[in-house]
Amino acid sequence: MSEIEARLAAGEVAGTGSNWEEIRTSLLRQADREGAIDLAYERHDTPFGTMVIVAGEGGILRIALAAEPETEVLTDLARRVSPRIGRTGRDALTDARRQLDDYFGGELRTFDLPLDWRLTRGFRREVLHETAAIPYGATASYAQMARQAGSPRAVRAAGSALATNPLPIVVPCHRVLRSDGAVGSYLGGSPMKESLLKMERERTAA
Repeated sequence: MSEIEARLAAGEVAGTGSNWEEIRTSLLRQADREGAIDLAYERHDTPFGTMVIVAGEGGILRIALAAEPETEVLTDLARRVSPRIGRTGRDALTDARRQLDDYFGGELRTFDLPLDWRLTRGFRREVLHETAAIPYGATASYAQMARQAGSPRAVRAAGSALATNPLPIVVPCHRVLRSDGAVGSYLGGSPMKESLLKMERERTAA
């Protein structure tokens, strides 16, 4: 949480009702413009619940699915990246929200967003880069991802990278299946993974 947001939360700036929210939003935007906020976030409603989208200096840093508690996500980012986090709009967040809406609405198949990859590195990042290239409506296996990332034997490590994908949906880990074709696990739950795959198959076939 940024210093200015902490002051607002503590009630150091007075305000009530809609006017209070306008003051809070204005101050947070000012803080962001002045570089007092390193990470900006917004909540976004989707057919699969409310997600949290976080933007860093390089673009979208984190997309938290509805199954992930917001407080835990922000606390983790405060520890790993910066405690200067504020709920305020940025162009990257606006673009991400619009593209997510278009994706869920069947109007977008390829995301075009700047991504901040700081939460991954090494082999895990390579796996996610390869995953980002899986076409809409297509699937791949964990073994394929390990091979394409340069370590054919590291199938379990590839699975771990996908299980901790900080950018689900945009980096479509839901398109990676077990070698036997089974859906496998997914942070948002297997039913969500199955629904995403079904949606893409149907729209590809239409």
